[in-house]
Formats: sequence, structure tokens, C-alpha cells
Amino acid sequence: MSEQTCPMCTMDDLLDFPTKYECMTCGHEWDKEEEEEPERVVKDAYGNVLADGDVVQMIKDLKLKGSSSVLKSGMKSKPIRLVDGDHEISCKMDGMAIGLKACFVKKV
Repeated sequence: MSEQTCPMCTMDDLLDFPTKYECMTCGHEWDKEEEEEPERVVKDAYGNVLADGDVVQMIKDLKLKGSSSVLKSGMKSKPIRLVDGDHEISCKMDGMAIGLKACFVKKV
């Protein structure tokens, strides 16, 4: 049996053949395809590819929502971590853990 489900009836009772799958419930057949998730690429404001562990620098002043703090232009981060979601970068700057969009930083 397979971990996949039928695209027609969404049942998981499948026969696994070398080149195809067949649903035992509805009889639907489809080819096996390597379903690779495209690798996520995060780029800084200048088009440099970012990776976990890189150090980034602010390119403009940003006021932090919910506080009176401001991230000044030129401020460097601790090593970053790439995350899913609206803000691609998770890092520490000035002792605060923050999430940043990649368009406001450059790779150092």
C-alpha cells in the first residue's frame, strides 16, 4: 500500500505498480511522477541568495510595530535562520528576536 491518495476519490486504498498507481475503490489509474518540492530561494534586496547562518545588514531604518524601537540602517544581525511565512528571515538584532522581510536587508 502507498502513502498517497487517489486524486479522484481521495481514498488511500492504492495498488502500487512499478510505473503507475491504481485506486482499488474507484479504479482510477495515474502515472508515478517524482513530486519534488521546488527548492525555496530567498534573495536579499540586491539579489544575493541567502542561506541559514548568513549575517545580514539593514539597508533602511525600520520602526518595529508594537514598540518604540527602530532598526537603524547599517545594523547587523546575528546569524539568520530562513523560515516560511510572510517574513522570510528570523534573527536577533540589538538583543531582540525579530522576523524580517528579505527586501530590507543585504548580505554581509
